[in-house]
Amino acid sequence: MLRMISDKVFSGKRLTYEDASALFRSDDLFTIGRLASNVAAKKNGDKAYFVVNRHINPTNICINRCKFCAFSRSMGEEGAFELTIDEILEKLRTLNSELRTSLREVHIVGGLHPEWPFDYYRALLSAIKKAYPSLTIKAFTAVEIDYFSKLSGLPVGEVLVRLKDCGLGAMPGGGAEVFAEKVRNKLCPEKISGKRWLEIHETAHRCGLPTNATMLYGHIEGPDDRVDHLLRLRELQDRTGGFQAFIPLAYHPRNTDIGGAYTSGIDDLRTIAVSRLVLDNIPHIKAYWIMLGEKIAQLSLLFGADDLDGTVVEEKITHSAGAMSSEGLTKKELVTLIERAGKVPVERDAFYNPAG
Repeated sequence: MLRMISDKVFSGKRLTYEDASALFRSDDLFTIGRLASNVAAKKNGDKAYFVVNRHINPTNICINRCKFCAFSRSMGEEGAFELTIDEILEKLRTLNSELRTSLREVHIVGGLHPEWPFDYYRALLSAIKKAYPSLTIKAFTAVEIDYFSKLSGLPVGEVLVRLKDCGLGAMPGGGAEVFAEKVRNKLCPEKISGKRWLEIHETAHRCGLPTNATMLYGHIEGPDDRVDHLLRLRELQDRTGGFQAFIPLAYHPRNTDIGGAYTSGIDDLRTIAVSRLVLDNIPHIKAYWIMLGEKIAQLSLLFGADDLDGTVVEEKITHSAGAMSSEGLTKKELVTLIERAGKVPVERDAFYNPAG
């Protein structure tokens, strides 16, 4: 089976559901890795990208209680927090000089706060854009956008246009989890459906907002649920071309309702590689070092990934669930990881243009 798949890959033919399923079930990790590395090289050469960015979570107070989430809190619960706009601006103002002078992107996601109006989020974007006009704001998952639509009574397209007018430049890919309905109903029954997630990202693409896509793996899903997820993303990308990158997100079990175990390095590398092979129309595969750990993320650059994300600075969501990685890396550390993998580091902006 792998020989037939190899022939397809080298001839540029699209892989099928059966091909992807066989790859996820194969133990021949090195053959899969070589195939994915070949595809990555055709798309991006020896380049491996990173961005100088800063993650900010406005609040962990959330009306949902996803069973895999260790981040969310109720109002008044120990550990709950909510930031004012001034406090968020202060997080940007107090970056060290190296980060402050080269910051390209601020990444903002948070809980679904039960009391904040839609105007809070518009005011937040406007304040950041006024203070940092050259900074790209990548903010709000599809779950948050759906919530803003309910808060405001506006259709999703209008919500996105109003946010874009206030400074929104791109959307992250969070909230996708796994699209398969049976799994999703056990994992996050209160969250929007996979179909709704796809609809919101399609609308964002139609509005001129590029987005990322994700898949949370290693919990209660099976190989075929992963394949279904990847193929639905590929179908949407065929229609819109709006996804910039795909990020497989490794499940972390601590402090969650479903528990379980951490993913293995083997599964992490296989998932990166299969994603690169199946998602032939998405330009970049990101090895998110926060979830993979620095060493597996580095190895992923030899298994089809071409992006390590960025400096991050302060990561709360995955660390709430037991991430063992750092909360942030310096530019020098990212460059070293990339160079020691034999790749050429390219500092980028939020849209994969080399930073000038």
